[in-house]
Amino acid sequence: MITLIQLEYIVAVDTWRHFATAAEKCFITQPTLSMQIKKLEEDLGILIFDRSKQPVVPTQAGVLVLQQARQTLIEAKKIAEIVKFEQGIISGELKIGIIPTLAPYLLPRFVGDFINSYPKVQLHVQELLTNQITEALKKDQIDAGLLVTPFTNSDLTIRPLFYEKFIVYTNHINLPENTTYLSSKNLKDTRFWILASGHCFRNQSLNICNQQEVARQQTFQFESGSLETLTKLVDTEGGATLIPELAALDLNEQQSKQLVQFGEKPLYREVSLVFSRNFVKAKLLKLLEEKIKASVPNYMLEKGDKEIVEIE
Repeated sequence: MITLIQLEYIVAVDTWRHFATAAEKCFITQPTLSMQIKKLEEDLGILIFDRSKQPVVPTQAGVLVLQQARQTLIEAKKIAEIVKFEQGIISGELKIGIIPTLAPYLLPRFVGDFINSYPKVQLHVQELLTNQITEALKKDQIDAGLLVTPFTNSDLTIRPLFYEKFIVYTNHINLPENTTYLSSKNLKDTRFWILASGHCFRNQSLNICNQQEVARQQTFQFESGSLETLTKLVDTEGGATLIPELAALDLNEQQSKQLVQFGEKPLYREVSLVFSRNFVKAKLLKLLEEKIKASVPNYMLEKGDKEIVEIE
């Protein structure tokens, strides 16, 4: 007879691709985990994992079993969540991944209010790149992600939260008087500081500013994972960089004078909450969404006719 415990064990092994690590994550000994998985394989009459390979990988039949196992565990967890919310109990664990160009500017706006409003909810937040978030969602290592969309992934549900402008941060003190915006043409001969590879904000910045060739020709190139580092380089070394609107709202009075709108018509990035289509904690997620939306300026919430920059 197949048990939910056995399904949890095989999913853990598939997630971590290592029996010892899976046992540790399940808070049991490795012999216990191995014994239960072996019993399940004997009952099914198949091998779920190919143990001859390192890291361990599922067999062809195992892949299908694991897909169904994940779905079964999701459905089983829904029962407890339904009962809990029907009883008015707001508790549990919520694991969120958030991209680095959002984390320092968005988290401080809502996280305190959320944990104070729902003290029985354990909120765990990890700073991850977009591809790491989608992979972690696939493996059920996190419950949801806060990242920039749109992107194509039929296995995920995307719930747009707000829209923020791309803004130029520059130390140009000799800008023409009454300059209201800068275009890619204005930035053509300017040192342009960019984020490191892997950040979606980097791709958007290079694309909208047409800076790919300029960046390659610079004698000194530095790619950072921090927008704050880039703004400090602008202050000390000159040039310009793009920052998102929430980051601009956190700047001091002097720094705010160094902001210029990019483009005659502003360009925006779409910030969304992303989760599995089979998300169990739907009501808890809705509460998180409400807190996030309440934490940003109202004018950011509506898409309207805003021009959204694609990630790729």
